[in-house]
Amino acid sequence: MRRALALLLSALLPLSVTVEAHADTGADVDATPANTAVDLASTPPMGWNSWNKFGCDINEDLIRQTADALASSGMRDAGYRYVNIDDCWMARERDTGGRLQADPVRFPSGIKALADYVHAKGLKLGIYSSAGTHTCAGFPASLDHEDVDARTWADWGVDYLKYDNCFNENRPALDRYRAMGEALRKTGRDIVYSLCEWGQNKPWEGLGREVGGHLWRTTGDISDNWTSVMGILDQQVGLEQYAGPNGWNDPDMLEVGNGGMTDVEYRAHFALWAVLNAPLIAGNDVRSMDDATKRILLNRDLLDVDQDWSGAQGRKIRDDGDQEVWAKRMSDGSVAVVLLNRGTGNAAVGATAAELGLPAARAYRVKDLWSKEEHASAGTIRGAVPAHGAVAYRVWTGGAKLAPLTSFTLTGPELVEAGRPFTVSTSLVNDGTSPLTAARVQLQVPDGWVLDGSPVRETPSVRPGDGFTATWTVEARPITTITAAATVKITAAAGYRTTAGAQARWSEVAPPLVTAPPQGVNGVSGLPFVSELNGWGPVERDRSNGEQSAGDGRTISIGGVEYATGLGVHATSSVRIYLGFACTAFSARVGVDDEKEGRGSVAFRVVGDGRELAATPVLTGGSAAVPIDADLTGVRMLDLQVTDGGNGNDSDHADWASAAITC
Repeated sequence: MRRALALLLSALLPLSVTVEAHADTGADVDATPANTAVDLASTPPMGWNSWNKFGCDINEDLIRQTADALASSGMRDAGYRYVNIDDCWMARERDTGGRLQADPVRFPSGIKALADYVHAKGLKLGIYSSAGTHTCAGFPASLDHEDVDARTWADWGVDYLKYDNCFNENRPALDRYRAMGEALRKTGRDIVYSLCEWGQNKPWEGLGREVGGHLWRTTGDISDNWTSVMGILDQQVGLEQYAGPNGWNDPDMLEVGNGGMTDVEYRAHFALWAVLNAPLIAGNDVRSMDDATKRILLNRDLLDVDQDWSGAQGRKIRDDGDQEVWAKRMSDGSVAVVLLNRGTGNAAVGATAAELGLPAARAYRVKDLWSKEEHASAGTIRGAVPAHGAVAYRVWTGGAKLAPLTSFTLTGPELVEAGRPFTVSTSLVNDGTSPLTAARVQLQVPDGWVLDGSPVRETPSVRPGDGFTATWTVEARPITTITAAATVKITAAAGYRTTAGAQARWSEVAPPLVTAPPQGVNGVSGLPFVSELNGWGPVERDRSNGEQSAGDGRTISIGGVEYATGLGVHATSSVRIYLGFACTAFSARVGVDDEKEGRGSVAFRVVGDGRELAATPVLTGGSAAVPIDADLTGVRMLDLQVTDGGNGNDSDHADWASAAITC
């Protein structure tokens, strides 16, 4: 949502040149680079950028402290070398010589002093501007000032330029980005050139290298949520042929550690970016990151995958709906594999060695790149993947004497209805080259819940290629009061013996524990959600969508009228609420929140058990609220959806004002 900061965003004209799309790695595109006198980006750049966590709330103390933290945390030594200052570093006016100058309050020492400090730490400094009249936040930018700005940055000791696309005056991207590439080259300083034109002109097909870019954005901006990460991932399919040394596809910066996703989701995000050979630009507060975030960002095995160039970036090799397999050939002949589960329940995900492009062999050595364990596979590379998670492996031929590769998965219902029985199942699968013996699975449920029989199930042996399944019927203890987003944990553990000794696995599910809303009229903002997806930040209760963090919104306001209750969301959005067939009517007044000052366009849908019950046409910013009502008779699950109106989701802050359910 970077572009949402701009007051107006100009549409780009079509390219006036023809570029050739190559069918191999794209590394040999026939163009004369403007800024590649040396290999500035022979591997994907790694570093840190201020925008995702701090936005415009930046100053020189933050940059110095971040440089300190990169050095002391081990990130610098792991390869994170660039300290990149994003938008809002400039003063509002150029100096008398026409040069950009640092904001005197935020950066009183100036950028050169900051560059000197960063360089002394063994790091490099990056800066930001836009190929337009203003930056996305409204500061002076570099269109028609390319030579003076490039010279200024070189004099300051800048090593990296992120060049955005806001306020571009509808001028051709090729001309604007080429002008800056040539200006950077003329300075004689080695400056990495990062094109941030949002993939609008398919820079991977030729424009990126032709203007001297070292990396180019393939999409709009990332947000700190699962929906955004998966949407960006989908847009990487087919781009693998264009990446290569000094010319990388950039699916945008990392959100790891910023709080909008779970650690499971962040691990998937990082593993996928690594297999894509993506530039790894951390976007969190590295001064205070927790141990889980450090373990992700400093995973040396995945950093090796990202930095290894063997001729092509990773690609999707299998798509089974919510389950996908992404793989990348490594330079030593092994294959890095990411087994992705986009669904809301645990799943076993896998592919054969042949699908991965590995040669036929009696056995394959499989290293788990998170746990570091190594196992032997007979030819199926499978893993038990949690919801919204990913398993990352590296696979070689050989390794028959290792313990067998197994997967252990617990599956259960999407939700638990209090007082109603449900089933859960476990599956222990042996993909190894030797049997499992004395296998034992045990299920643990919350106190007071009832199982049909013993919690323990056993089998004497699980042969290679076979599996052992167990199923239980469970009844949840009734609940008498409604709670907000209550979840319950059900855990299963498996133990067995192998030729390499005893092994253990575990899996858990945490479905929401639901009950129908109370009788009467219920404000939707006071009800628990079964699930929520939001295009930017969290769903807000009784507030507008605001910024990226919970509670950042304002009083809901549509068309100049304020509303005390409701939901503030951002397209594309879905909020699901359990009704249990107990409710009869939904009502709300909907529209684009006034905080976007007339911008934004959205459409609203009320869906019951997968069937559309009510909908609006596309509504635009500044318009009055529109009533929306729906009959909920016979509906078990309600889904309140907002779409982007078909023109992208810039400024799409939508409100379900005064939303209520009658039960």
